[in-house]
Amino acid sequence: MIGRVSFAVLWVLVLLFLALPIVIVGILSFSSASYLTFPPPSFGVRWYEAYLGSQEWLASTWLSLAVAGCVVVLATVLGTLAALGLTRLRGPMRAAVAALIVSPLIVPGIIAAIGIYYAFSRYRLVGTPAGLVLAHTCLAVPFVVTSVSASLAGFDRRLEQAALSLGATPFGTFRQVTLPLISPGVLVGALFAFITSFDELIVALFLSGSGAITLPRRMWDDLRFAIDPTIAAVSTLTIVLTAVLLGGAHLLRRRSEKP
Repeated sequence: MIGRVSFAVLWVLVLLFLALPIVIVGILSFSSASYLTFPPPSFGVRWYEAYLGSQEWLASTWLSLAVAGCVVVLATVLGTLAALGLTRLRGPMRAAVAALIVSPLIVPGIIAAIGIYYAFSRYRLVGTPAGLVLAHTCLAVPFVVTSVSASLAGFDRRLEQAALSLGATPFGTFRQVTLPLISPGVLVGALFAFITSFDELIVALFLSGSGAITLPRRMWDDLRFAIDPTIAAVSTLTIVLTAVLLGGAHLLRRRSEKP
């Protein structure tokens, strides 16, 4: 009994430790003060109005959404195709290709950002939305591959063989048989691709320049030079959006695991 109570208390303390910074940011976003102070002297939506009325903040937000949308399309297509190809490889080749695909998850972000910067600077992609889309796609593809591969692990290949034996084309088999069955994994991968791009900062610091400032980059600059509660409001909205997307990904994953 004592052991269970101790474990429950420890679990609550760890949860509070992890959630407390998020709660504080949320409270600060409703502060009426002109600077970051806790506890706030009073509450209001002044800084949400400042965010919605700022052309700079909104321009960065729309850019991040546009880049993330493009990354979702590219990463989902490439990641799904890569996962399908991996399932057809055997032996050491499969392990080598899988390690190469997921390498962006292993390499430290700063190392990847430096490599991407030097590669993209030769083609004048630094400071352009196209450069951000390509860089974020490289970072997001491993999440799609991992998610789709998990769905393909329980996929019965005899369904494809049956469709092909009945006269379906390979593309028709994929569209009518394979894709509907692995769609939860594809959607989960797409959600993680969106989150990866929308919240990414390190690569954006190298590639944004002055012509493609994403929302995380704008938050970084504001934290360094302005430090007003607007950043708390933007952070709270970003946390809510990320939490909603992660919740959707969790529900889709549970749906895909049901027999």
